Amino acid sequence: MKKKILVFSALVFFVAACTKDKMPVLVELDNQLRNLVSASSPDGSLDFYILPDETDYENIPADPKNPLTAKKVELGKFMFYDTGLAQDALKPSGIGTYSCATCHIPEAGFKPGSFQGIADGGLGFGINGENRVRNTEYEESELDVQDARALSLVNVAYVTNTFWNGQFGAFGVNEGTEDVWENDEGTERNHLGFSGIETQNFEGLIAHRISINKPLLDSIGYTPMFDEVFADVPEEERYTVETASLAFSAYLRSIISNKAPFQNWLRGNEAALDYESKKGAILFFSKANCYTCHYNQNLGSPEFHALGVNDMYQQPSYSSEEDDFRNLGRGGFTLNEEDLYKFKVPGIYNNADSDFFFHGASVKKIEELVEYFNLAEPENSNVPLSQISKKFKPLNLTQEEKEHLVQFLKVGLRDPNLDRYRPSSVPSGLCFPNADPQSIIDLGCQ
Repeated sequence: MKKKILVFSALVFFVAACTKDKMPVLVELDNQLRNLVSASSPDGSLDFYILPDETDYENIPADPKNPLTAKKVELGKFMFYDTGLAQDALKPSGIGTYSCATCHIPEAGFKPGSFQGIADGGLGFGINGENRVRNTEYEESELDVQDARALSLVNVAYVTNTFWNGQFGAFGVNEGTEDVWENDEGTERNHLGFSGIETQNFEGLIAHRISINKPLLDSIGYTPMFDEVFADVPEEERYTVETASLAFSAYLRSIISNKAPFQNWLRGNEAALDYESKKGAILFFSKANCYTCHYNQNLGSPEFHALGVNDMYQQPSYSSEEDDFRNLGRGGFTLNEEDLYKFKVPGIYNNADSDFFFHGASVKKIEELVEYFNLAEPENSNVPLSQISKKFKPLNLTQEEKEHLVQFLKVGLRDPNLDRYRPSSVPSGLCFPNADPQSIIDLGCQ
């Protein structure tokens, strides 16, 4: 027994000694990281990158024409998940079986859990949406399917112009593009004068076959909520896709990754980031050059870059086509040759919660993503080398450095509790986010 105590004491002393020896290293890493983050910040402070609380509506970026309120956010949250609004399905078997959350799942970083998101015409869920497949009653052309990898909705409040090509929104980078707003993808709605997320939702609820009308809202129980939230809207205009879109947008703006370890570190808790994450964060803001594109509060930016990645049609997928204008990136919207094949720099909090990256979902794992940037070798021969971003160049990271960077992306930037943005139930009382027979089994709604 005495021998065991001695061994245990020696082990405790060894661990304590190692921890003590490492303390100066951690202090130096914190100092180095503080300096790098401050240097990359537009205002020279760490505070610039601190995200607000999800209920701090005064400090969450909002469209002036769509102010945030708790009741509006709550209404949007219910509708985002409620399969009872899915009444415009193409086939009877699809009615009431999907929701917006079908393709934007909290546990998957508010992205599809599978390679390609399927709303109407899909079956199944799995654990995090990874088992969503085609309903065989639907032809591929009838599916409501994402023909580009769905962008995360985390911190979308900081995105002025949405979509991979930034086509939605009347302001920001779209100022001066008014002559191309009249097209068949709904960007004429930019003339309404809203920001990106509101404008995209005006179009999205229709495109994704979500029904909003007073008889339906009466039957499910939403009418009193609409009456409270939109009391200043005339009754004949109150129960519409337009008002619903504003509630959806308010909810989406409230999805903030403020509990990520990096956020806690920014607030002064130096222990929130482990050693590997701190090393990775230092690389992010220095040698790896991530900060040169990912510099806004959401670690995204309004920039567009050509990285030469493959399109979705170049791998097995539903309904993706070579001549889809989305494959042309920003140039497919602006029609300017210099914008061809350039895609939005996305925010990256919780991006590692699900696999598949870039607009074509061509890179499968976060480790592969880091390696793609490290090598800087374009994979899509359709993209002229002359279009490739000048910022896309080899990083020469060592294996250890790549592992540290992955740790920061996977752990340091991961809010572990995005599930708090999910309602416990929805007014229709139906299974959510999906309610097809297989999803009901997968989700345990029986």
